[in-house]
Amino acid sequence: MKRKNIIYLILGLVLASGIIYRITKNRQLGSEGKGGKMGAMKGGKGGMMPPSKVNGVVIAPQNFESSLSLSGSIEGSEMVQIRSEISGLVKGIYFQEGSTVTQGQLLVKLNDTELQAQLKQALSKEKLAAETESRAKQLLKKEAISQEEYDVALAELNSLKAQTELIRAQLSKTAIKAPFSGRIGLRSISAGEYLTPSATIARLVNSNQVKIAFSVPEKYAGKIDKNSQIEFTIAGSTETFQAKIYAIEPGIETTTRTLQLKALANNPKGVLLPGSFAKINLPLQRIKDALLIPTQSIIPVLRGKQVYISENGLAKPVMIETGPRTDKDVLVLSGLKVGDTLLTTGIMSLKPETPVKVTLKN
Repeated sequence: MKRKNIIYLILGLVLASGIIYRITKNRQLGSEGKGGKMGAMKGGKGGMMPPSKVNGVVIAPQNFESSLSLSGSIEGSEMVQIRSEISGLVKGIYFQEGSTVTQGQLLVKLNDTELQAQLKQALSKEKLAAETESRAKQLLKKEAISQEEYDVALAELNSLKAQTELIRAQLSKTAIKAPFSGRIGLRSISAGEYLTPSATIARLVNSNQVKIAFSVPEKYAGKIDKNSQIEFTIAGSTETFQAKIYAIEPGIETTTRTLQLKALANNPKGVLLPGSFAKINLPLQRIKDALLIPTQSIIPVLRGKQVYISENGLAKPVMIETGPRTDKDVLVLSGLKVGDTLLTTGIMSLKPETPVKVTLKN
């Protein structure tokens, strides 16, 4: 029994020693932690981190112009395929290929011998019918014939007159004339050839003015105004040409989701050839005193877009709203003001209230 009590006593002493040791150790560790923390705090106060070197710009108002780069094609202001309305043998060709012709100028003459003979016959019949009608009119005045008999003579005369006019109309179609002034292209017929209405004689183009046909995506439709000025260039030339929008399609093309437009440009030198490709610069928006910032200064965040400005030597985050952009700048709608110093480099490593040393760039 005594032996058992001795064992319990020994175990109790060991357990008590362990507890006392653990308490003493914890107190020592706590004292060291407090001392380290205080030391660190003293070190932080005594040796502050140097400011981050960054670049920045002072925000100033600028003129902003957004534009859209598009492709289009050049068309003649008037362009037509010259064809004959009737069939016939080509009697003569009266134009030079690639030359300038005037409105109403005779281009091609078809053989009209048969129609001329028909006209002579019709004129002869018309003359006889006119004499018959004149005699019937005199007899009607003398009441020698009835009104009905006179009406028959008059109807015959009018019928022959109409036939004569029809032949004259057919004769006029044997002379193919230029519908407007312009430059005529290469001909595809020869003298002596039998011409049909389906055959093309040549193409006539009026290129003193040209049309530029192009289209814009549906989302820009509300920003296009009639009479707006556009600029365009053509392949093989460094010259920039001007044109004015004169026609806008009233609806969106459902297959391409685009809006069709046409602009008109003067072409006094004739360098703008119909069918050519045009590279178009279409202005969309002009704003005076706009705030523009470099694209690289913007940080996408969960709530939107953020930039850093320098305020009293410290970095300050600012949420902004943006609008259209150019190749290198973005229009700021809200969040910044004139005179703010915007940080443009090193922004990914910045935190709020970080000391900064700003080098201003133009």
